[in-house]
Amino acid sequence: MRSKPETIANVSVKEYSFSKKQIKGIVEASQFKWNFTWSFNKGSLLVNPPLGRALIEDALLRFLLKKDYKLEAGNEYKFTISAKF
Repeated sequence: MRSKPETIANVSVKEYSFSKKQIKGIVEASQFKWNFTWSFNKGSLLVNPPLGRALIEDALLRFLLKKDYKLEAGNEYKFTISAKF
């Protein structure tokens, strides 16, 4: 039986500001690296650079929606994406 394709994404939270209602960080998956800003009061996620953004944006948003109040600045997290980058 074939295993499903997957990629591990590493998230590093650089800044968590409850007053600004924002989380800033870096997400890496395979050879890609993006900066992100999650404005959790607006439900807005900005991911840069645009190269490969479509690969990570939805999976990162799901991760942040599930974990945002458990995340802390200076910590690193991982999640699995059901696709091979």
